[in-house]
Amino acid sequence: MAYSVLIVDDCKLIRRIFEDSISGSDRYVLVGSVGSEEEALEHCRERRVDIVLMDVVMGSGMDGITASGELKKEFPGVKILLVTSMFDVTYIRRARETGVDSFWHKEVQQPLLEVMDRTMAGEQIFPDTMPSVPFGNMVSTELSEREQDILRGLVSGASNTEIAEQLGISKRTVKMHITNLLQKTGFQTRLQLAVRARAGGIVINDNG
Repeated sequence: MAYSVLIVDDCKLIRRIFEDSISGSDRYVLVGSVGSEEEALEHCRERRVDIVLMDVVMGSGMDGITASGELKKEFPGVKILLVTSMFDVTYIRRARETGVDSFWHKEVQQPLLEVMDRTMAGEQIFPDTMPSVPFGNMVSTELSEREQDILRGLVSGASNTEIAEQLGISKRTVKMHITNLLQKTGFQTRLQLAVRARAGGIVINDNG
C-alpha cells in the first residue's frame, strides 16, 4: 500500500518539484498540494494523510513549525517532514520541541524520498547542524545563540530597547552584541546586518 502525501509550500515551483519526485515512486501517492498552513489543516480533516512535507517559511500566516505543532495536536499519527532552504539554526531545536518527525534541508544532497522512507519506517532524521553560509567576514555557524537572537530582533525592526526587553537583558548588552557583530562581519550598520541576515536566510523573523 502506498503512503498518502500532502505537500505544503507557498511556492508553486517548489511544490511542482516535490510533486514530480513523488510521482516517480510507487511507495507514495499525492493526495494534496497546498500553499498555506490553514489549507493543510483543512485537508487533513477531510481525508487521510500519512506524511506531510511542510515548508518552514510561508508568505503569510503561521510558520511551518507552528503549523506542524497544530497538526500534531489534532493528528498525532501523521508524520511531518519539515523542509527549508533557510539556515536559521534555531529551526532544528524548535522542530524537535514541536514534535516534528524529520527535518530536510533543500541544499543538502540527501534524496528526499530516502528521508521520507526512513521517516515512515519510524526514524527521526535531523541534521546535527545547519549548513554554513558566508555572513560578511564570518560564517553563519560561528554565530552564538545569543547573537542569533540579536539578529532576529534586528530583522524584525526592533529597537535596542525592544530587543533587550524581549531577551531579558540590558540595552547596554544588546549594543555590545551589535558592536561585536559589526566587527566580526565587517558590515557598517545595523541595517546592513539585518538585511544580510534576512537575505541569506541566517535568521528569520518569526512573524514573517
